[in-house]
Amino acid sequence: MNYKHLHYFLQVAETGSVAAASRQLHLTPQTISGQIQLLGERLGGALFEKAGRRLVLTETGQLALTYAREIFSLGSELESAVREKTRSGRTLEFRVGVADAVPKSIAYHLVEPALGIQEPIRIVCREWRLDRLLSELAVHTLDLVIADAPLPPTVSLKAFSHRLGGSRIGVFAARALKSRSRKPFPECLNGEPLLMPGEDSAVGQRLRAWFKSQGLYPRIVAEFDDSALAQEFGRQGVGYLLGPEVLVDEIESRHQVQHVGTIDAVEEHFYAISVERRITHPCVLAITRAARSELFQPKARTSPAQARSRRKPG
Repeated sequence: MNYKHLHYFLQVAETGSVAAASRQLHLTPQTISGQIQLLGERLGGALFEKAGRRLVLTETGQLALTYAREIFSLGSELESAVREKTRSGRTLEFRVGVADAVPKSIAYHLVEPALGIQEPIRIVCREWRLDRLLSELAVHTLDLVIADAPLPPTVSLKAFSHRLGGSRIGVFAARALKSRSRKPFPECLNGEPLLMPGEDSAVGQRLRAWFKSQGLYPRIVAEFDDSALAQEFGRQGVGYLLGPEVLVDEIESRHQVQHVGTIDAVEEHFYAISVERRITHPCVLAITRAARSELFQPKARTSPAQARSRRKPG
C-alpha cells in the first residue's frame, strides 16, 4: 500500500473536500483525486461518492478512515518512542518551522534557547508560508511551528497554539531620513517613505488599519515578506523601518538606524503551534519558558515619542 495515497485520503476525509485538501497539501485537485482513485482500486472499492456537490464516505471509505487514523497515530507514537530513545545516547534532532511573516531577529531569539538544553541537539529550521508549515506539522515532519498568528480555525489539524508573547511596533529611520522632518511622532510619517510588512502578515493588516484611523498617509515605497531584507533597505535610508519594540537596542546598533517612536496601539503576537496540548518536548519547553520570562518581558526603556503615540482618539 502507498501510504502517501492514504494520507491524501485522510486529508480529504477530514477537510471535507478535495479542494480544501489540495490547499493544505499544496497539490493540484487532479493529483489528489487520481491518487485516491488508485487507493480505492487497491482496496477494492470506491472511498467516496457524490451527494450533490459534496463528497461523502462510502462504507469502504468509513472503514478505511478508521484504519488511516490509527495508522498515522501509531506512526506518531513510533516517532516519539524512537526519538525518546535517541535522547538517551545520541544527538536530538529538533525540527522547527518558522512562518515567513515572523521577523528573523525574533525567530532567532525564540529558537536559540533550545540550544541550551542538557542533551546534544541538532536544529533543523524551515521557513515557509504558515499553511505549508502546518501541513508538515500534520504529518509530523516538524516538531513545532512558530507563527505570528494562532492556528487558523479553518485548518483541520489537531494541534494547539501556545502564546509566547507580543511586542509593540517600533519605528526606526536612518539618521539622514529622520533629520528631514521636524514634526513630532507620528505626524512625521505623513507623506514620508515607509517600508511595510507584506499584506499576508497579521501585523501588516493591523498597521494599515491604524494609519487610516489616525489620518496618516505615509508613502509605502516597498512591502516585504522578508524582514531581514526590509531592515537592509531601512539601513540604507530608503524608508522608515518597522520592527519589534522588544528589540529596539539591537535594531538600532545592528542596522545603524535611530528609534523614532512606538506605535502602542498595534502589537505583533507570536505563537508556538504544536501537536502537544501539554508541552513535554524539552526544546519546546525551553522556547516557551524563555519567551515568556525573558524576551517578551516589558523593558525599562521609554522614550517621549512613546507617550505621544498614544494620542489622537478617534
